[in-house]
Order: sequence, then structure tokens, then C-alpha cells
Amino acid sequence: MPITEAARLKLLSSPVGRIRVVLDTDTYNEIDDHFAIVQMLLSPDRFDVEAIYAAPFFNVRSDGPAHGMELSYQEILRLLERLEMSPEGLVHRGVTEYVGPGKQARAGPAVDDMIARARAGSPDNPLYIVAIAAISNVASALLRAPDIIDRVVVVWLGGHALEWPDTAEFNLRQDVGGAQVLFDSGVPLVLVPCRGVTSHLHSTVPEIERYVEPHGSIGAFLAMRFKEYSADHLGWAKEIWDMAPVGWLLNPDWAPSVIVPAPILTDQMTWSIDRRRHAMRYVTSINRNAILRDFFLKLAAFAAVPR
Repeated sequence: MPITEAARLKLLSSPVGRIRVVLDTDTYNEIDDHFAIVQMLLSPDRFDVEAIYAAPFFNVRSDGPAHGMELSYQEILRLLERLEMSPEGLVHRGVTEYVGPGKQARAGPAVDDMIARARAGSPDNPLYIVAIAAISNVASALLRAPDIIDRVVVVWLGGHALEWPDTAEFNLRQDVGGAQVLFDSGVPLVLVPCRGVTSHLHSTVPEIERYVEPHGSIGAFLAMRFKEYSADHLGWAKEIWDMAPVGWLLNPDWAPSVIVPAPILTDQMTWSIDRRRHAMRYVTSINRNAILRDFFLKLAAFAAVPR
């Protein structure tokens, strides 16, 4: 590995000050990506957002990974329009295929941009790659340019808790081969699991109508996407897990974590633990209230500025 354990642990320490970030997102797949994007862009004191990458996904909302990526790209543009931010030079299309079991790097503008931005950094000024989708763009960059490993930190929402009976979570199971590349690469990794950790990061229609919908074009758009996700809102809460990695970067106290050996991801989508493995940071719980309070306050402040 082109990085020592001491160097990896230094990169895994809690970030201080304003940091360089890129966001890798399958925005059209879910509605929580929208909230993560907005919270990141409305936090300029903390984040220098250099790029947003559209990631592939495939489920009932797309015809295949390439279609999912393009749908996500277009949804990112809709968000930026309502934030009155230009996508020029900021938003990039991602790969159109998964890395897959053959662990083959895929080509895409996002991969090229990620590598270039990582190489422009240093171990003292790393690029934080916030990944809230299948890890295909990131894994492709790591396969093509292993030299970037000592100047990036990947913060990934993927898989379930280490004690969960399986880890067949959507982001992970979309590209198991890509996730195996991530865990085996030695890249400094902050893992934010879903089931068992971020499971209670939800919101409800009344909360969204009170604290999101009134706040300008972007608030109305977020509320619309939230409410249209289900036709039955009675007793309904929607997971917005993708906010968790942004929350950890905003304030590590909102997402307490520990250093553990990086697990081995089996082909059966289960975790296997070998304590001789390189270290990663592992988020163990989420302060849902703090993350949402921060989001609501920033959204209200943004909407209050005359335009």
C-alpha cells in the first residue's frame, strides 16, 4: 500500500477548519441525497465544495446504471438551479457501469476529475470524498490512480453495522466488487453504516412542512420530493441517511466514531473481521437532532437573503 499506518491514522483524525470536499451521489434514486447536497452547499464556512459527481444506480427508478447516473446528473442540475448556483465546472457525469466482480476501473468524467483534484492535494490538505451511492466512481479512481491514496479521505455511507447478519445494503450491493476495492485499497476510510447506526435518521411530512417547505424555491422543491416519495403519509417517516456523512464532517461529535480494522467484504455480502487489517474510522451512532437542526437553520438563513 502506498501509505503507512501512521499516515493513514493521521488522515483519519477529525478534520479541522475549512476542508476540500467532493460529493459522489445517486441523487435521483432517493430523496436524502438532495438534503445532503443542500446542507453541504449551505456550509461554505466548513466546506470548499469542488465538485459533485453523478453516480450510477439501477432499480425501479431507472432502466440501468447508465440511465440512473444520467437521471441523477439532471436532478443535481435541478437542485443547483433552485439554489441559484451554476453547475459549470462543478457537476460531472460518472461512470455508466459498475466496477463489478472483475474489479475493472470504469471511465467517466467524474473519475478523471476526482483523480486530478486528489493529485492537486497533499497529505496535509487532503480531498474528502463524500460518497453516498454505489462506490463505482471512487473505486474506479482508486484502481486507476493508487497514488492518490495518501491524499484523500473517503467518507462512505454504505453497508450495515459490523454486527449485522448481512451487509446487503443498497449502495453496497449495487457494486460489491467496487466496495471490495474500497475496503482492500488501504485508502483512509470513514464508514457510515446504515442499519444499526443511521437507522433513526428520519424525518416526517409535518416536520418538512414546518421547517423546509416555506423556505424559497429550494425548500418547496425538497418538500415536494419528500412528500411524493410515498402516497400514504399516515404514521410515515422517511429515512434521510445520506445526511450522516455530511454531519460527521460538519461536527464529528454529531456522529461518534472509533478506529477499527477494515473488514473484509465477502462475495455473499457479509463482513469478515481480520484484526491484522489496516485501520478505518467507523461511525457508531448519529445525533439526528443536531444534524437536522443545522440543516433547518441554514436553509432558513439562505431563504431569508433577498435575491
